[in-house]
Amino acid sequence: MTSLKQKTTQTMKPATAAKKLGVYLGATPADFQSGVISREELTALQTEPPQWLQDLRRNGPHPRSVVATRLGVSASGLARGGITEALTTEQIEKLREENPEWLRRERTIQEEVRKESVRVKEKHEKEEKQRQQAAAAAEREKRR
Repeated sequence: MTSLKQKTTQTMKPATAAKKLGVYLGATPADFQSGVISREELTALQTEPPQWLQDLRRNGPHPRSVVATRLGVSASGLARGGITEALTTEQIEKLREENPEWLRRERTIQEEVRKESVRVKEKHEKEEKQRQQAAAAAEREKRR
């Protein structure tokens, strides 16, 4: 006989929820920071974000991952450039306008990394295609 288990609600820490929402935890409301967030609550925040979440996403402060993406560099590049804290949208725009030497250098590095990633992916796809063709040829030979 099978027993019926009561379904438990999955929850997550505020830091995890903030990361999934793409916001800086330190800028979220106190009740968000102090509680646990269920999957259902996270889904509700994603589908119909309250005003505080909309404002955070628009104006910041933004977590480093978002800052890096908006500046077109890696998180490591931010650190090399001396950016270790969350930045507001205004601060990000100011950095874009100033376009300091470190930012230009990190964008160049990031572009090289992207090109190398594409090259490696294409190489692996070509090798996989060759393996499949060799396997198909071996299978045809085996049938003869």
